[in-house]
Amino acid sequence: MELSHITFGYPGRMLLRDFSLSLPPGKTIAVIGPSGCGKTTLLRLMAGLEMPLSGSLTGIPPEGVSMVFQENRLVPSLTVLENLALVSPRSSRKALLALLDPLGLAEEGDCCPAALSGGMARRVAIARAAALGSSLLLLDEPFTGLDPENRERAAAFLRERFAGAAVAAVLHHREETELLGARSITIPPL
Repeated sequence: MELSHITFGYPGRMLLRDFSLSLPPGKTIAVIGPSGCGKTTLLRLMAGLEMPLSGSLTGIPPEGVSMVFQENRLVPSLTVLENLALVSPRSSRKALLALLDPLGLAEEGDCCPAALSGGMARRVAIARAAALGSSLLLLDEPFTGLDPENRERAAAFLRERFAGAAVAAVLHHREETELLGARSITIPPL
């Protein structure tokens, strides 16, 4: 993915000005910066959910983008497996369960999101991103609500599943950056 001289803002508030970034396959970056500086907006631009005011962005994969949003965005009326099947409708039940197992959720496939703890729902959101299996993974605070053991488990899962992908993650803690094996970049202040 290539972002070249991107400018983006909302009326009365500029977030990015002349921002460039190269994210090749197999590389992981951690996007850091103070609250409100545009980290989530950068991910939304990379996913094609926002369009820059100027500059160019290339490299959004044709298969779509695997993304973990700040919110889990699980469909409450669907089971865990049905939530995964939304992004991977041709996958078998066995294949989808195989995504849950390394995250400690092998027994939760037939549960609805309301029956899950916050950390469990977060891990389902991570499994859903893996179910799509894009060559671009975007993570917005992926470890929110996870205890240290499940944070390590989720990071190992993501590193393994997306080893050859381009990965960008908004992270707030240095140990999370290290868990993902990421190189930090900072959103420059305007």
